[in-house]
Parts: sequence; C-alpha cells; structure tokens
Amino acid sequence: MNGLDRVLQSLQAQDLYRQRQVLDSPQGIRVTVDGRDLLSFCSNDYLGLASDARIAAAFAAAAAKYGFGAGASHLVTGHSREHHELERELAEFVGAPRALLFSTGYMANLGVVSALLGRDDLVVEDRLNHASLIDAVRLSRARVARYHHGDADHARARLQAAGATRMLATDAVFSMDGDRAPLAELTALARETGAWLLADDAHGLGVVGRQGRGSFSQLDIPLGDPIIYMGTLGKAIGTFGAFVAGSEKLIETLVQRARTYIYTTALPPAVAAATRASLRIVRDEEWRRERLRENIDRFVRAAHDLGLTLLPSESPIQALVLGESKRALLASQHLRERGIVVPAIRPPTVPNRTARLRITFSALHGPDEVDCLLDVLAEAVPAA
Repeated sequence: MNGLDRVLQSLQAQDLYRQRQVLDSPQGIRVTVDGRDLLSFCSNDYLGLASDARIAAAFAAAAAKYGFGAGASHLVTGHSREHHELERELAEFVGAPRALLFSTGYMANLGVVSALLGRDDLVVEDRLNHASLIDAVRLSRARVARYHHGDADHARARLQAAGATRMLATDAVFSMDGDRAPLAELTALARETGAWLLADDAHGLGVVGRQGRGSFSQLDIPLGDPIIYMGTLGKAIGTFGAFVAGSEKLIETLVQRARTYIYTTALPPAVAAATRASLRIVRDEEWRRERLRENIDRFVRAAHDLGLTLLPSESPIQALVLGESKRALLASQHLRERGIVVPAIRPPTVPNRTARLRITFSALHGPDEVDCLLDVLAEAVPAA
C-alpha cells in the first residue's frame, strides 16, 4: 500500500472523507442531486441571484458581443471595457477610491499579502480566519501571530512585536461560525499602530450595510488606508470572481506587484457584464435582504424553542455544532433522507470536535421551507 492509500484510508476511518455532490439543476433553494429534488440550505447564494434571468441575459448579451474567453491577462489584452466599468462600479458601491478585479477571493487574498509583505514583516490574524488568509500569510513568508477569535485586545497585544510592515487580517463575517469581526476596534487599532487591516467580507457583501454595501458600510467606516477590503462575487452577488478595494496607491501597487493578478487570465468579459447587472439588483431590491432577515429570525427563534444550540450569529450562516464528525454525518444523512441537503462540515475546515451542520439561508426561502427544515432538524439531531 503506497502513501496515498494510507492517507485516503485514514480519512475514511476518521469520518473525514469528502465527496462531491453532482447537481443537475441551476443553483437555487431546490436542487436536483442524483435524480432527487432536494430542498437546499447550504448555498452561499444568499440573495437568490445565481440563476436570476436578468443576470443570465446580461451574460448572454456580453458573450455575443465579446465572445467568452478574455484571452489574456489584464495587463496584456484581457482587460475589456466590461472589466473596467465593473471595477469603477464596485469601488462606488463599497465607497472606496478604487477597486481591482481578481479571479477568486483566494487569489485576491494571496495577491494582497504577497504584494505588501515579506519575510521580515508581521501579520496578526484571527485564529478562525478563512483558509485563503492563512495560506496567504504562509506563502508570503511573513511572520504570523494569531489572536483569540474576535478579540481586539489580544490582537493589540500580538501587534506589539516589531516588524517592518504590520498587517491585521480577519474575516468580516466568519464563514463557518457566522459571527462578525470587531471591525470598528480593529480599524482604530490599525490607524493607531500604522498597520494595514485586510478584511475579507466574502459573506457580508450584498447582505449587510445600506443597499448591501458591506460590513464597513454598516458601521459607517469609509474605505481607504489603512483598510484593504476584499469582497467576493460568487456568494450574495450570484456571479463569479472577487475584488480588492482601497486607496488609489494601494490598488496601483497591487496592479504592479500582485502575482495572482499579473500572471493569470482575466475573467471572461461576460462574467463582468453579468456582475454589473447583479450589482444593480443588489442595490435596488431591498426586499431580498428583508426576506433574508425574516428567514434568519424565524429560524433562530424556533431553533431556540426546540432546544437546538446554535452559535451566536445574526448572519445567513447558522452553525449547529454537534461535536464529533460521525454525529454530524449522521444528522446530515437523516436530513438527506427527508429531502433536505445540509452537508456536515468537519475538520480541518473547523477545529477538532466542532463538526457541525452549517445551515445557510436565501432570500428565496419561504416560511414553509424554514419550518420544514426545523421539523426535520428536531428529528435529525437527537437521531445523530
């Protein structure tokens, strides 16, 4: 038996083996998996825009005009008018001087950290940060210190270590727990100490703030130095890609130095056009955020009444921690048998002994779907 066999068998023995689900339907609150129609509570399509006909029409029109592939990197001939206008509109939307498109949020975080930091620098980051932030620091070879989750005072203590350049890094809304970072305190700390603050708002953009303009907008904190704002487009926005927003000098530095921007093919122009259409919907259709809020409130109140213990969260991400991986797998399997898809989230995505059902909500869920989920959860959790 070679080394790969041992790795795979070990994952299976620990209930950590991962398997893909193949969808034969558009993304939505109902999906077709293996020929079964299932009610979905696991997508990050928070506003229900991933299969919106208006966005698809904008994509199709741009594909007819520009073709599909960008054909080159942004700095060669891949930067189309659609890309250019989307960057301008994203900057305006989040209230920053300038924005820069990346292919994914993972590439955006890697690009930012590697462009700004080196071996002698220091990153102080939340211990529950997304893998993209953790890997970005590792690949930059900067020194790293982690602070207790959501603890700005501990971040301050960690930041005292000397470094040529210092950076605070955090999720704005944490992807597995659903809670929020203390952005006001971290912003004040960054300004006081001269550090950068890199905030990954993948799960806040479109959902929180006035017209969905993000986590800093909700706090009335203007974007610009020392804040580096990263937002993704494949979650609430419903399309694909990511962007970094901040000061003019920050963005120009990334254009010149971010390897994950310079050395990769640009997004298809049609994706940029679809995103521009989606931004207009996100901005104008407030009912989507209102419905999402109603769904979250309905679920949290009823879950409490049922004795289900959720992690504290006001976001569309509601985590029901079950402990061992086997227990989370059994609960997920019970839900699947009853026609609901909520995969078990297990280590190393979450810390050991905190395997969970990560339940997420969409603006397109209705009260009946939420109540159906609650009824089945009441069966599934004791059964697990």
